[in-house]
Amino acid sequence: MTMPSDMRAFNREVVEQFRASGGQLTEGMLKGSRLVLLTTVGARTGAERTTPLAFFEDGPGRIVLWAANNAAPTHPDWYLNLAANPVVTVELPGANGAVDRYTAVASTAEGAERERLLTALAAFNQRMRDMQSQVEREIPLVVIEGASR
Repeated sequence: MTMPSDMRAFNREVVEQFRASGGQLTEGMLKGSRLVLLTTVGARTGAERTTPLAFFEDGPGRIVLWAANNAAPTHPDWYLNLAANPVVTVELPGANGAVDRYTAVASTAEGAERERLLTALAAFNQRMRDMQSQVEREIPLVVIEGASR
């Protein structure tokens, strides 16, 4: 999968399609993908920023995100934002074609929890797990609490 040249424009389109379709992406390169919309508050600007992200569930009310940033040498902006302000808004596909919105709290998994979640990530998406070997930084695994449906 080749990356779009303008990721901000691409993400805006994905966010619009997600909200318009109740979280079911029906066209484009992410057709059929299971995504969450994560809204963070900018660490420097204080402005809200919404990013579509892949996720997996880790029990009721817990979702896990990985800040791989397509194997870039730096953390993605959304991660830096939630590290500065861990209260986030999560949008997940809901019932009856609606999108469910939740306020939740994000934290970075560490130690044994991180290792357990890395194993779960490999089972969910080995390609994403393999990105860790492509970068020198430790790719953060973010746990969002309170994102239950």
